[in-house]
Amino acid sequence: MSRFMTHEQCRRFGARPPLGVLRFEPIQKRLIWGGRRLADLLGKRLGPGADYAESWELSDHRDDISMVAEGPLAGTSLRQLVEERALDLFGPSLANCRQFPLLVKFLDANQTLSVQVHPDDEQGRLLANDNGKTEAWVVMHAEPGALIYAGLRADVGRDEFAKGLETGQVEPLLHRFEARPGQCIFIPAGTVHAIGAGVVLAEIQQMSDATFRVFDWGREGPDGKPRKLHLDEALVATDFTRGPVSPIRPIVAHHPAGMLERLVRCPQFVLERLQLRDVGTVGTADRFTIVICLRGSAEVGPESSRTLLKFAETLLLPADLGPCELRPAPSGCDLLLATVP
Repeated sequence: MSRFMTHEQCRRFGARPPLGVLRFEPIQKRLIWGGRRLADLLGKRLGPGADYAESWELSDHRDDISMVAEGPLAGTSLRQLVEERALDLFGPSLANCRQFPLLVKFLDANQTLSVQVHPDDEQGRLLANDNGKTEAWVVMHAEPGALIYAGLRADVGRDEFAKGLETGQVEPLLHRFEARPGQCIFIPAGTVHAIGAGVVLAEIQQMSDATFRVFDWGREGPDGKPRKLHLDEALVATDFTRGPVSPIRPIVAHHPAGMLERLVRCPQFVLERLQLRDVGTVGTADRFTIVICLRGSAEVGPESSRTLLKFAETLLLPADLGPCELRPAPSGCDLLLATVP
């Protein structure tokens, strides 16, 4: 039986229909450093208030589970797809996965985020009862003078960092640079970092929320008290061999329908940026592909059931789609493509 049967044919013959292109309902996160740019710049639907910090586009983390937004599978959770349709979702090489491995989000840093560090997988299990957290950012908007803090200065070791944590003199120890749209910054687990005020970015990361806060700029939480720091855990998790982190220099590769930039390849994920100028295909039958629109729009999927992908939207292409057609708008579109190696 062909996997290209219609949903009606699958129902008639008792077979499960192919998953098709999947769009999920975003999960909005309100935090003290958030603002309104997720709506004003990215078009996200927000409620009242001015503290919307993150839009989780694809999540299978604890109680934050993405739900299919439309189509025959509307209302189905990502976790249910993992549990019941792993082979169709992941492909044969990943069919034993018990959790979707990647989390996709947009962030609005209306205020500077806390200085923090994420654990690796082993530390995450021991110190946070969570996965490790390696991540990558792509800057979508930056106010003039907005900063990215990524890594410690080259001359900063454990003793100096520990002293800075004790005295609250952390900022002078951090490597920093001005944020510019289009930059990709890779933050492996163990990298001390912060996102400066005025930056909006897309983030691709391991499915984890394990974060050790080491400095919060003297800020108070909603209860009027300083937010909790995790200094002991941070000293364990920090990789003092990493040093300063600068934006990625993309490796340009040929793509039949445009220009492909290879941004990050690590054990946790592969991230590429595709400037699509003509009809092309992305995805394979042996693993899923996440598609995030950074500019323009594109129609995704076969002619009989195309899905429109607009700016700041995310789609999941399951493995059972195989190579999936993308038809860009006349002005083209820029896409992020994420999967696992």
